[in-house]
Parts: sequence; C-alpha cells; structure tokens
Amino acid sequence: MAKQIKVSLIGNPNTGKTSVFNLLTGLNQQVGNYPGITVEKKEGICKLARGVKAHILDLPGTYSLNASSLDENVVIELLLNKKDKDFPDVAVVVSDVENLKRNLLLFTQIKDLEIPTILVINMADRMKRKGISLNIPLLERELKTKIVLVSARKREGIEELKSLISTYTLLPTTPCVNALSFDDDYFERLQKVFPNQSLYKLWLVITQDVNFRKVDKKPVGITPDFQIKTESELKRYQQKEAIKRYQFINTVLKEGMVVDEKAATGLRSKLDRILTHKFWGYFIFFTILLLIFQAIYDWSSYPMDLIDEGFAWLSETIKVSLPSGPFIDLITDGIIPGLGGIVIFIPQIAFLFLFISILEESGYMSRVVFLMDRVMRRFGLSGKSVVPLISGTACAIPAVMATRNIENWKERLITILVVPFTTCSARLPVYLIIISLVIPEEKVLWFFSYQSIALMLLYFIGFGAAIGSAWILDKILKIKGKTYFVVEMPGYKIPLFKNVFINVVEKTKAFVFGAGKIILAISIVLWVLASYGPTDNFNNAEQIIGEQLTDASQEELERKIASYKLEHSFIGHAGKAIEPIVAPLGYDWKIGIGIISSFAAREVFVGTLATIYSVGSEEEETIKNRMAGEVNPILGGPLFNLASGISLLLFYAFAMQCMSTLAIVKRETNSWKWPILQFFVMTGMAYIIALFAYQLLK
Repeated sequence: MAKQIKVSLIGNPNTGKTSVFNLLTGLNQQVGNYPGITVEKKEGICKLARGVKAHILDLPGTYSLNASSLDENVVIELLLNKKDKDFPDVAVVVSDVENLKRNLLLFTQIKDLEIPTILVINMADRMKRKGISLNIPLLERELKTKIVLVSARKREGIEELKSLISTYTLLPTTPCVNALSFDDDYFERLQKVFPNQSLYKLWLVITQDVNFRKVDKKPVGITPDFQIKTESELKRYQQKEAIKRYQFINTVLKEGMVVDEKAATGLRSKLDRILTHKFWGYFIFFTILLLIFQAIYDWSSYPMDLIDEGFAWLSETIKVSLPSGPFIDLITDGIIPGLGGIVIFIPQIAFLFLFISILEESGYMSRVVFLMDRVMRRFGLSGKSVVPLISGTACAIPAVMATRNIENWKERLITILVVPFTTCSARLPVYLIIISLVIPEEKVLWFFSYQSIALMLLYFIGFGAAIGSAWILDKILKIKGKTYFVVEMPGYKIPLFKNVFINVVEKTKAFVFGAGKIILAISIVLWVLASYGPTDNFNNAEQIIGEQLTDASQEELERKIASYKLEHSFIGHAGKAIEPIVAPLGYDWKIGIGIISSFAAREVFVGTLATIYSVGSEEEETIKNRMAGEVNPILGGPLFNLASGISLLLFYAFAMQCMSTLAIVKRETNSWKWPILQFFVMTGMAYIIALFAYQLLK
C-alpha cells in the first residue's frame, strides 16, 4: 500500500491558501470540525507521482504562532503535538507576493519547529504588473528551504509543488534565524532543564496555553535553576523575538526582492477611495445587493419550474405505474413532495452562494466589512462583529463560531445573541415561495421587480433587527471592556472560477443534505400522521361525504373526501388544537403545523406544506399551485394573500427556528441561559410583529 504523506497548508489570511488547497485537491475534499472544537476543518486528497497520495489539511489562517484566537490556537496545538494523527510530515507555508515581508514572520516560526517546510509564493502572475522581482536562489539559500512560485489563476507551479511534497525528506529542517538570541542565558538554562526538547517548542509552551502533553509547564516553574518570567516579561520577550525575526527578514528581502513603488500602487487606491466612501460606498453596496436579488429571481425561474414540474411528474408517474398501497402512498405523497419542497430552491440558493463567493474572491467583501464598521460601533458592536453578521447570510452556525475572533466577552456575547436575526439560507425557501404567492411580479424602475425589492427588504429587516437588538443589549448588559477593529484589505483580483465553483458546490451540497435528512424524517412522520386518524370520522370519510354530496362529480367527491380525511387525521387534530393561537396571524391549521415542524429547521416549512397538501391528491400539480389554491376557511378567498403573506414573512424574519443554532449558542456561551432567552425573546417578537402586521393589512 502506497504511503500517504500528511501535508499541512499554513498561512496568513488572504494569501490565497484556499486557492492552492482547491488546486491540489479539487473536489476530493470535505469539511468538518476539529474533535471537540467548533473550528472548521478542511481536508482533502491529492494524487502525487508513483501512486503516492497526500492528505492535505487546510489549517485556519494565522498571522503568527503567538495565538490570539481559538483558530490560531488550533494551528499551534497541532504543530506541537507529534502524537496528533494530523501532525504534518511536511508544512507548506503559503505567502502572498505583495505581502511577503509580513508572511515570512510565520514562515520563520514554522522553520524553528524543525518540520520540513516548503515556501509557496502565491499570485506570482501579479509580479510584473506590481513591479516585483525575486532572487529565488538567494531566498532559498537564506531561508533554508525550497520555494515554489505559484499562480493559482494560471495553474502554474502546482506540479512543482506536488514534486517537492513527494520528496519532502530531502528538505532542510534547520532554522533560518536564531530569534531567541536576545537573552542567551535565559534560554540556555531552559534548554538544560529539558535537554531532549526543541528549544522553540519549549518557548511556545511557556508563552501560551496549548494542549501539549510532552511538556509540563509546572516543573519548569519550580526548578531552582530556572524560573518562569512574569506575564509582562513574556510579552516583552515575544516582542523582542518578533523584532529579531523582522531584522532577519528585512536583511534577506533587501537583497532578494526588488519592488518598483510606482507600479505597486495606483488603481487599488483609487478603487478604495470610491468603494469605502462614506456615501458612494454604501450606495454601491446596496445597488450590488439589489442586482444580486434581482438576478436570483430572474436566472433561477426556469430551472425552478422544471424541478417543480419534474417532482410532480415523478410522483404522478409512480402513482400510476405501481400498484396502490401504503408504501407507494408514502413515497408519492410523503417523501417525494417533501424532498421536492427543498430541491426546488437549489437554483436560488446556488446563485446566492455564487454571488457571495465572487464578492469574497474579488476582495470586495473586506471593503464591506470596513465600511460597515462605521455603523457597528454606534450600536455597541465590534467592527469584527461584521464578519459573523455577513457570514450569517449563509448559516447562523458558522457565524456564531466566527465570533471567537472577538476578544471582548461583552461584544462577543452580543454578537452571538443577535446573529440569528440575519437572513440565512434556511429562510430563503420560505421567503421565496411566499413572495412568489403574494407579491406581484411587475417591474419598477424598468428593471427591478417588486419581488426582488421585497427580498432585499427582508434582508435589511434582519440586519436592522440585529443591530437594533445589539444596541439594547449594549445598554442592558453590564459588562465592561472595549476592543479595536483591524481588518486587512487584500488586493483586488478577478475571482478564480474553480474556487467559486467548489465553494458553491460544497455549500449548496451541505445545505441540501443537511436539510434533506431532517425533511426526509419529518416528511415520513407527517405522512403517517396525515394518513391515519383516531376517530370513526376518518375511517368512514367516504360514507359521510357521499351522503352529504349526492350530486357531486367523481372528481369533486374525491377532493372532498381527501380534505375531510386530512382534517380528521392525527395531524388534523393537532393542527386544530393550535389553530386558535395562529388564527390571529392569518394562518390556518395547516400553516400552524408547518410553523411548529419548522422549529427544528426553518427550511422544513415548505417541505411540510408540500407533504400536507399532497396527501390524498390525485392531480399532477406543483407545490406552488397547491399553495396558491388554498382557501381561507373563515374569510374565504386565497389563504396566502398580502396580509397573511407579509405576516408569515415577518414571523420567519424574527423567530428563532433552528435547534442546531441554539445548541451551538449553548456551547459557545457555556450556559443554557442565553439560548433559552434567545429562543423566547425572538419567538415572542416574531409573534407580536406578525400579529400587528396581519391585523393592520387585513
């Protein structure tokens, strides 16, 4: 069996590490969490020469081995623990040619760990345009490593990188700088206490709390010949270490790198002045958002119609082709409509992820973060809160995890509590189906439709609710402390198609399969509850309706029997029990069942209604048509009208309907107090606002 080489990709944020990872692994990758830690773990397989495979681990972005967040701590814990199953045979440090000086700080630290290390200088295709030239032989000699110039855009340098990985045993492991020479006496005594340990590893263990079993910090502190420095002394020593490293880096780059300053600046600064302008910056951002939402509607309408009609056809074909029975009814009335209720939204969700990926890849999203910091500070949030709030548009769970980069506990707690207000992709199916039913398709301003404007307003309502709630929490929570916001502005670049494609595929797949498991289980349960009843009214439905409608056509008779059975089924009784609670919002018992079931996950709502409306239906109808045909049992007319539709949209905009998010909030705050408070406050707000909207509009 061929050996599998363990490779760790390490680098600062925004160096193109993800691009290198995607080029090495393609779609042979998966995303999970580190065991016991809510930090994302990306890994994949890369095929090398002679049948050898490399296991590529994409570590979280880190600026140095002096960790200030959990993400950075994960990197250090792995690199210090040789017993870890993912401990690398070779480290690949990815740097950006335009920020090489800053990136080399981390590289010199990795070299001190005596791990075979390759230096990748990414975005090499920008060197000529930026007036940069490198003396590679000199840099390799001084840095004691092998260097690969990579252009992810032109796919250059990847084969050379693969070759170096396969021959990693030939790489030098000696450090390139003695960064601890500022106090020889102190470090000589430390080495004497633990003569068999790497000096730099000992230093890292002393200066930060890491999970490294081979070194025990307590004996170091009580040894007569050696005493640990105070916290302030250790910080001063870390500063001295960084100065030593930068002195070495400056010396090396003075000879090994030439930069034409005039070529290095120009277009980027001009674009930044416009895109971060205090008026035009916001105007451009909101215009981009409106264009995105309009495109989501326009581009996805055809594939959505095909999917909707396809599921209706599949259900009807199976019903006609196979012998009738409970199992076939379960498939045609339960599973297929339930799954169809989520699959139909794949085009729109994929387009949303597509646009978000393009904004991130181009470097524009960092400008949005900088721009929104001006708003955030007025509401008691850190500028770093923008990152979780924006990432919350995909999913609240990783957004809550992203708050770990916020050092101040009060700002982090407030961000965790308000993140679920932002419109996540799970709300999108609900918004899209309701908007299509109650908002007209007419255009306004010759291009934008009322539907796309309604969708954008829902995103703004979610964001407004988040910062409004943050302002209130800032006044209520008596926790002191303040942090400062620093964001890196990466260079502008044309998005790489492969990165965007992989990102869209992975995120859409995660959404569909994550939601699909829940929907499949709930669809089966709902079908059972809707197909059987506890009383004789259900069992004798044909006789009862037959006596009531003696002159009805066969088609009308079957429709009335199906409706009567559904109303007297187990789910009908449950729905009727909660109907008094949801009726003031303009909902019937079927919508009530959809809302209750969607507290597991919001996207279940559409699948639930699709299952309920499909039970007993003999017609080949789409989900949207069935919902549009529902009649309000009390007032008459369409059940999904403007008043009930707006009420439903606002309920889903504010309600806390995601058990997984509540579990993550509990884990991040280490208390059930906050998720319970979050659940009841958000759901209470949703009910009151939806009630007010319906009563006002009806």
